[in-house]
Amino acid sequence: MPARKGTVIVEEQSRTPNRLSKETSPYLLQHADNPVDWYPWGEEAFEKAKREDKPVFLSVGYSTCHWCHVMARESFMDATVARMLNENFVSVKVDREERPDVDSVYMAVCQAFTGRGGWPMSIFMTPEKKPFFAGTYFPKSGRYGMSGFIDLLSAIHEKWQGERDALLSSAEAIVSGLNREAQSPAETDGAALIEEAVALYKQSYDEKYGGFGDAPKFPAPHNLLFLMTYYEKSGDAVALGMAERTLTQMYRGGLFDHIGYGFCRYSTDRFFLVPHFEKMLYDNALLIMAYCKAYALTQKPLYREVAQKTATYVLREMTDAAGGFYSAQDADSEGVEGKYYTFSPEEIIETLGREDGEAFSRCYGITPGGNFEGRSIPTLLPDRSPDPALQKCLPTLYTYRKKRTRLHLDDKVLTSWNSLMIAALCRLYRVSGDGDCLAAAQRAQRFIESALCEGDTLFVSIREGKRGKKAFLDEYACYAFALLALYEATLEAGYLARAAAIAQKTVADFWDAKNGGFYLYGKENEALILRPKETYDGAMPSGNSVMACVLIRLSLLEGDEKWGGLAEAQLAFLSGVARAYPPGYAMFLTALSDTLDPPAKITVVLKAPNDRADAAAKLPKDALVLVLDAPTRQYPLKNDKTTFYLCKAHSCLPPVNDPAEWA
Repeated sequence: MPARKGTVIVEEQSRTPNRLSKETSPYLLQHADNPVDWYPWGEEAFEKAKREDKPVFLSVGYSTCHWCHVMARESFMDATVARMLNENFVSVKVDREERPDVDSVYMAVCQAFTGRGGWPMSIFMTPEKKPFFAGTYFPKSGRYGMSGFIDLLSAIHEKWQGERDALLSSAEAIVSGLNREAQSPAETDGAALIEEAVALYKQSYDEKYGGFGDAPKFPAPHNLLFLMTYYEKSGDAVALGMAERTLTQMYRGGLFDHIGYGFCRYSTDRFFLVPHFEKMLYDNALLIMAYCKAYALTQKPLYREVAQKTATYVLREMTDAAGGFYSAQDADSEGVEGKYYTFSPEEIIETLGREDGEAFSRCYGITPGGNFEGRSIPTLLPDRSPDPALQKCLPTLYTYRKKRTRLHLDDKVLTSWNSLMIAALCRLYRVSGDGDCLAAAQRAQRFIESALCEGDTLFVSIREGKRGKKAFLDEYACYAFALLALYEATLEAGYLARAAAIAQKTVADFWDAKNGGFYLYGKENEALILRPKETYDGAMPSGNSVMACVLIRLSLLEGDEKWGGLAEAQLAFLSGVARAYPPGYAMFLTALSDTLDPPAKITVVLKAPNDRADAAAKLPKDALVLVLDAPTRQYPLKNDKTTFYLCKAHSCLPPVNDPAEWA
């Protein structure tokens, strides 16, 4: 055994890196030493496939994906599998976070083939990029009713050689079916959509443990934001209760990292006990927003504390020296899922001393039997509260844990996810007054402008100074959303103007003037076999939903004359799509509710530009505010002083020189 193990090590050390070694994506670099002759997505790979008359194998994943790691270890590091791929196929690796267009197009194919999707995604296609077979994870050899990857490669190679017409016919049928231009769905009643969504949330709500449905349970903070907005406008205490119980249980459970803070991706069980341990930037951004909303509505300190701790995690572990935010941390440590996050009672006592160690173990459920594969995830379940006296133990355990093992960090900076974090930090600033959060948000925005923008053109990502492709809808929508959040936090007119410019660019490049809605990729992107419109709010809100928020906010701030028509058209498009299953469109429904019941709007007319800070200090923290640097015919000064105009519930109050007069 030692000799064989040693031989493997020598073979791995002497292996020549493949083409992925020249890429900057952490996911692609994870496969740079595979014996598979991988190509990045590009014409070189497809030209080779045409020249050598071979089908293309496309593998899509991301760097912190557990099952991507498993398939890599089982198959892509295996000499037999590599030989079959290299001899009979052209193999292409794609990072879904850098090429969401490729991921979206072929995920639609995968779902059409299998009825489900996920990563790693495995697609077999012609050199013309037309798919004829799709799936997700395949074990190297067949087991438990799953096809083996080796058998699959053999079968597809045989069919390519002997039954190619059938494969090509299948590919044409798939592309033709998916490419049929869907009729623009009929607009439906917005208020009815909102009520139906709330009713369906109530049906699927887990009253005992919080959350919705059975395992796995994803945080889906935009669902909670919608329910809290619904409560805010309707007074429905049940909607607020569902959101509060879910937020509390997610914090108490293993989904929240009680040692180093921040949230993992989802709960594998009904109880929010055992998470899938990877941490994603977008989850933490959206969760900060949800906890801030809960605090704003209830003034319960726990919600603000959780939001602040989550921001602490992001600023401490996920922030680049230049101000951008990293993408993700892995679930696996040293090849073992969750190893970084779990403890034994002996470790705790050895690290903290007996008295504190035993007290900490009692409080956080660290037991000899453990709650995850013989070890313990620290939690406060079922209903424990943290002991303030034990908070002094957290830095010690945090330092110990970092020295004990390490997590892989996906250190690329994504424009869309960074934008969500900017918006989250702005919201946290507005409920907490924490100037460090606002400063971090502003610094990240400056980083996007300097590193990920050329004029009004955005780029997907940057890593080690190398930018990714030109941006897609999500980048534009989320960046405009972030700029509006910065404007609302600071009242600096430059942020509002920049948000409007980015929104105009988005409309010019992505808007479907015929059928409504925004395409995923625009005029400056590579054309693929399909041109999808993503509308469903899954783990992240769709670009179409975020654009609905942006257009409505701009129309409220800058007036219906400029943005109202576009906002109306986007709402009409999405309301038609959402009819099939309203709870799947929570971010859109939140935006829709702001048109049916607009928030109060304060227009501030400054006597002089340097009055801005003084005026801002007098305003409610959660107000929707438009600042005018000079009076207009519609908004004159009162008493020749800075003047405040308030409109709410479709009516306006008389202007005042101090908002306190409205009390």
